[in-house]
Amino acid sequence: MSFASLGLLDDIVRAVAELGYTEPTPIQLQAIPAVLTGRDLLAGAQTGTGKTAGFTLPILHRLANRASKGPSEGRPPVRALILTPTRELAAQVEESVQNYGKYLKLTSMTMFGGVSINPQIKQLRSRVDILVATPGRLLDHVQQGTLDLSRIEILVLDEADRMLDMGFIRDIKKILALLPRDRQNLLFSATFSDEIKALADSLLKSPELIEVARRNATADTIAQKVHPVDRDKKRQLLAHLIQEHNWFQVLVFTRTKHGANRLAEQLDKDGISAMAIHGNKSQGARTRALSEFKEGSLQVLVATDIAARGIDIDQLPHVVNFELPNVPEDYVHRIGRTGRAGAEGEAVSLVCVDEKKLLADIEKLIKRELPKEIVPGFEPDPSIKPEPIQQRSGGGARQGQGRGGPPRKPAGNASEGRQSQGKPQARQPVAQAGNHNSRGPSVGRRPTGRHQ
Repeated sequence: MSFASLGLLDDIVRAVAELGYTEPTPIQLQAIPAVLTGRDLLAGAQTGTGKTAGFTLPILHRLANRASKGPSEGRPPVRALILTPTRELAAQVEESVQNYGKYLKLTSMTMFGGVSINPQIKQLRSRVDILVATPGRLLDHVQQGTLDLSRIEILVLDEADRMLDMGFIRDIKKILALLPRDRQNLLFSATFSDEIKALADSLLKSPELIEVARRNATADTIAQKVHPVDRDKKRQLLAHLIQEHNWFQVLVFTRTKHGANRLAEQLDKDGISAMAIHGNKSQGARTRALSEFKEGSLQVLVATDIAARGIDIDQLPHVVNFELPNVPEDYVHRIGRTGRAGAEGEAVSLVCVDEKKLLADIEKLIKRELPKEIVPGFEPDPSIKPEPIQQRSGGGARQGQGRGGPPRKPAGNASEGRQSQGKPQARQPVAQAGNHNSRGPSVGRRPTGRHQ
């Protein structure tokens, strides 16, 4: 099956082909025809399945194929709105729009916090057909009267579960109230909590449901391994593994922002180039760290779960769980950043005695026991007793929610300089479909050996 056979415009198929993609992923095969019909869509898909192209390609087709319903004079209206939870994901999606729509007479822009609002206001004065935004900054523009959403034809909620986890439900409801009733709605979520189902019921009209893979699965191309180690030897073991095996492009996960900063500083002192990325970092620092990591000049990127949502790198070889996530489903999300598009990847977890229950929960979720390998020189001390894991908001899989305890007020918004309130929900993730990727400008399967 080719992209041309899905009914997309020739100019879109041409742009996709120039990026080196030939065959649609499973979710693209289902989502693109559904969106082209104009129906609402509820799709179970996480980062790594090709979902970004699953909605951007048909949106470009639909907007290019019909004239704008804007006024006869004055500024043309924004016609499609794509909401994302983080700045990095917004930038990634808008990059995809630009790449896929390079031969179309459509314009797009991205809008998020952490940067000056004035250039965005200036850009809005010209034509913007497709707007990719985070909720907080979008509402800032609405309040300042610089943005009109009354003529939106297509709305996309991307990674809706993560938006609700981050406390965006109030902002989303405010935005929905500003949109015209006659529009197409597309909701993409890796999980289907009760809150997601309630949002879908209120938002979607007779939607088509797409769920392309069994839940809680991990890609077969990912080699998973656990290294038992004492809690105070983890940093030394991580440095040893990186240096001994000459690892590059290593994505390391910590639970907290403070932990990410401390680990990056310690690795730097060990002679390993490392930077941290999380919600407290400036947008400039986050962008610089991502850029250096993607190009390979930065050896290690230390990230919290939420900040890592926009990290999509072709053939990322190594993911390390320096600390296991408090929520077992997030293990699937974390390691799914390697082993994409058929490429092999390695996921290593450094597990101390405090985390045995977390590991057991993960193994129960993925229905397999992970192989354990003790590294010589880092044998765990059997006399060490487990200690309670500190639950600090902002760095774990979910802001302010510890295992078995009540949800706390979010410490802040990891995607922008606003704070929103919301109650996190338990999640049931949908695994990667076909082990494909939705990186930046990424779609379908690419020929073997080609790199972006």
